[in-house]
Amino acid sequence: MNRKLFYEAIRKPLFGIKKVKQTQVDGIEALLNATDHLTDPRHRAYILATAYHETAKIMQPVEEYGKGKGFDYGRMVKRNRKPYAFPDKLFYGRGLVQLTWYENYEYMGRILGLDLLNHPELALQMDISCRIIVTGMTRGMFTGVKLDTYFNDDREDWEQARKIVNGTDCAEKVAGYARIFHRALTEL
Repeated sequence: MNRKLFYEAIRKPLFGIKKVKQTQVDGIEALLNATDHLTDPRHRAYILATAYHETAKIMQPVEEYGKGKGFDYGRMVKRNRKPYAFPDKLFYGRGLVQLTWYENYEYMGRILGLDLLNHPELALQMDISCRIIVTGMTRGMFTGVKLDTYFNDDREDWEQARKIVNGTDCAEKVAGYARIFHRALTEL
């Protein structure tokens, strides 16, 4: 892939500026490297689009605005709404994909061999955040559906793919971002 042409193709439609910021480039490069093993460019494009959307174009791991205020996962309760006392942490959205809930931090930590329950801030480290988004989306760990469900030899469904992370919230927007990334990955 020609990186110069790739950035030219995404700059204006996604970032609307003369130059993509270095921090954004760094985030995109980290994701490109983390997804280099994926053979379907639609998977790579959808991961990039998800990070673009979930970080509000920053392309760096971020903490959720409001830190879960107004949501159950922003309180010390598990998904079943039963309280927990340990660890004394809140499991609001963090990272490139906005990992939430006690159980998701616990499960992802186990899969990645990290103590995300005691150290949820690890999800803000770029290398770990890339592993979380790629592993979660390729294995269907966030909602039970994965990239292969919507992008395979028989199916290409950019809008429904949003269900991999967050139901159909902003599905059309994320699909549009993904198509731009996909075009930049494949047509240049």
